[in-house]
Amino acid sequence: MLQEVMTEPGKIIFRETLDPSPGKGEVLVKIIRIGICGSDIHVYHGTHPYTGYPVTQGHEVSGVIVGLGEGVTGWKIGQKVTIEPQVYCGHCYPCTHGHYNLCESLKVMGFQTTGMASELFAVDASKVTRLPDSMTFDQGALIEPLAVTVHAAKRFPAIRGAKVCINGCGPIGTLLVQSVKALGASQVMVTDISDYRLKLAQSVGADFAYNTAKTDFGSDLVEAFGKDKADVIYDCAGNDITMNNAIRNARKGSTIILVAVFGKMANVDLAKLNDSELDLNTSMMYRHEDYLDAISFVDSGAVKLEPLMSRHFAFRDYLAAYQYIDANREKTMKVLIDVQEP
Repeated sequence: MLQEVMTEPGKIIFRETLDPSPGKGEVLVKIIRIGICGSDIHVYHGTHPYTGYPVTQGHEVSGVIVGLGEGVTGWKIGQKVTIEPQVYCGHCYPCTHGHYNLCESLKVMGFQTTGMASELFAVDASKVTRLPDSMTFDQGALIEPLAVTVHAAKRFPAIRGAKVCINGCGPIGTLLVQSVKALGASQVMVTDISDYRLKLAQSVGADFAYNTAKTDFGSDLVEAFGKDKADVIYDCAGNDITMNNAIRNARKGSTIILVAVFGKMANVDLAKLNDSELDLNTSMMYRHEDYLDAISFVDSGAVKLEPLMSRHFAFRDYLAAYQYIDANREKTMKVLIDVQEP
């Protein structure tokens, strides 16, 4: 089979390896589609703090089961699936208390362990989630990032009926707009410095959109929601400016949830955070129930993934996909790799 390997930042090779055989408790998946995310781009640039080289990438995928290992039940050849890329110990405190996404020794396929950028991938059956027959492989490859935002939306338990602000309209921010709406949020305001991304967020459900390079964030909150402002502010941008905007302008006693990954040590106004008794919360990846909800939202039409699909590249053009993203950063949302035909 053919397998992608990033040997060092900015360099990708392809190698022919033996087809894997599914071991005990494993299924063999024919990989059809792979999505590229922001963390993959950090690996490409050599700025991901927890990834070494060489590494086979790929953690947002869809495919078809083509083999069953010994002892596997409940699965059959030909089923359309996606794969949850977390590798966790099952024994630490978070794992034994239902929070395996916070495993003390968590590894993620495509970063700290081998990813799925191969024509075939053998994986424990517990990490496979079935996709509806009606779902496209393109949609299936975007269930992973959607699960990120479903989990983040749930981190604010009072999301039903809430007034929500989302700072940052990249792929995660735009998916979060749809996730909070699917979970019952009443109104959603988004901010960004790209008019293109703001318009896209509005097209999938944002009620208010502001370019904070041109407007004042505090005034925007009041204009959108009135003097009581937002119930919760999500940060999907991951920089000091957006976090400080949130802290300094949030309604006292309200909640801020950090979804983005900060690339460097933050310099934020903790004195104001304290003075306003704000709840600063965070969100880390997802759990299986978030995958199930993500699939349900797409299947029901509550979430539309097609507006985020920017362009496809052939498997051997993996490097060209990264180069395209770098050259078209503002207007690129999700780039998909076509590994092979179904």
